[in-house]
Amino acid sequence: MGVSGWTYVNGGSRGIVVYRRGVDEFIAFDRHSPADVNGTCPQPLVTDPDNFLQLNDTCNNATFSLYDGAPITNSTFGLRMYSTIWDGNHGLRIYN
Repeated sequence: MGVSGWTYVNGGSRGIVVYRRGVDEFIAFDRHSPADVNGTCPQPLVTDPDNFLQLNDTCNNATFSLYDGAPITNSTFGLRMYSTIWDGNHGLRIYN
């Protein structure tokens, strides 16, 4: 994945989205929307097809920044971020 690339991986509550902010910098967010306080939305957050730096909650009409997890619309809380360690080669560790 190149800089500014993203991918979905298994883990977390509804999956995890990993974004590569720089050559050696990755961030990872849980795909469970903080706007879904009751946990009733069956869909995880998805990247916006028109703006890859935005994640959409299709059930609650909320949006979040993929760059830093901040809420953009319809949520008071930002995304849950996981810690990441990049080994500089091919291994990325994602953890609490």
